Amino acid sequence: MMPMAAFSPRGEPRTPWDRVLVTGGAGFLGSHLCTRLLDAGAEVDCLDNLSTGRAEKVAHLAGRPGFRFLERDISAPGCADALTGPYDLVLHLAGPASPAARPYRPVEALDAGSLGTRTALSVAGRDGARFLLASSPPGGPDAPGDAADDAGPVGPHRACAEAVRFAEALVAAHAGAHGSNAGIVRLFDGYGPGMRADGAGTPAALIEAALTGRPVTVPGDGSGTHPLCYVDDMVDGVLLVAAGRSVRPVDIGGDEEPTAAEIARLVIELTGSRSPLAFVEDAGDERPRPRPVTGFAREIFGWLPRVTWQDGLERTVAAFRDRPDPVPTATREPTEERMGEWWA
Repeated sequence: MMPMAAFSPRGEPRTPWDRVLVTGGAGFLGSHLCTRLLDAGAEVDCLDNLSTGRAEKVAHLAGRPGFRFLERDISAPGCADALTGPYDLVLHLAGPASPAARPYRPVEALDAGSLGTRTALSVAGRDGARFLLASSPPGGPDAPGDAADDAGPVGPHRACAEAVRFAEALVAAHAGAHGSNAGIVRLFDGYGPGMRADGAGTPAALIEAALTGRPVTVPGDGSGTHPLCYVDDMVDGVLLVAAGRSVRPVDIGGDEEPTAAEIARLVIELTGSRSPLAFVEDAGDERPRPRPVTGFAREIFGWLPRVTWQDGLERTVAAFRDRPDPVPTATREPTEERMGEWWA
C-alpha cells in the first residue's frame, strides 16, 4: 500500500518543507506554486530562463523573505552549482510542454526533458529531497497530430512527445536504480488567473478575445471537451503528491468536461461582450484527447477538485479585468503552431 499523504495544502499552517526549488517557477502554474509555498512558510528558489515564463508573474513575490529568483536555464552546464540549497523538495516544471505545443522549438524541448530533468534530479539526490516531475498527458491513438505513442520519432510534434516520455522514463529509472524519492504528476488543462493568452483555444485566449471585442472562436462544431482544472485545485494536487512517496504517475485534472462551445458561450456571458461566437475550421487539435484518471489521486492522496468550471471561469474573467496592464489588441488570430500547454 502506498503511504498516504500526510499534508493538507490548504489546511496546514505550514508546509512539511523548509526550502523548495521550483524550476519553471515563472510560468503560470509555477508562479502559483511559489506563492502558495511562501504563504505556507517555506523558502522558495524560483528558477526560470524566461523562454516561456514571464518575470512579471513572480514580481509580486520580490522582496518577500525567503524568496529568490534565479534567471537560469536548468539545461545549461553548471546550473546545479548555482542551486546551493539544501532543498527538501524539488518541483520540476521546466520540462517540455505537451506534444501539441511549440513544434518550432524541438531542441529546447529535448534538452529540457533530458539535460534539465537530469540536473534537477541530481540536485534533489544531492540534498536527499523529494523530486516531482510535472509532466503532460501521454500520447495515444487519439492524441493530436502525430503524437501517438506508437508513432516514429520524426515529425513536427515528436520532439515534445519524446522529451516527455524520456523525462518520465528517467525519473522512473532513478527511483528504481538509486532508490530516489521521485515521482511524476501529469497535468490536464489547468486554467485560472495569470495563464497565458497566446495559446489558441485556451480559456485565457477566449477571454482576451471577448474583452477586446474580437470574435470568440472555437474549432469545428465546438463539441470538443476539456477536463478543466482550476489552478488552486491543481496546486493542491501537486503539493499532495509531492508530500507522498509515489513513483507511479498521478493524473491531476478536472472531473467536469465542458465543450469548447460551452466554455466560449460562458466567457461571452461573463464578460458582457458583444463578440460573436465563431466556428472555425478544425485544424485537428480538437480530436479526442486523453482524459485524466484521477482515482489514484483521490484514493491515495485525498485530492478532490473543489472549484466548478463555471466558478473558476468567473474568477479568471475577474482577474483579467482587474490586471493592471491593459488587454492588448491582437493583430492576428492565434494559430495552430502557437497552441500551448495550459499550465505553462
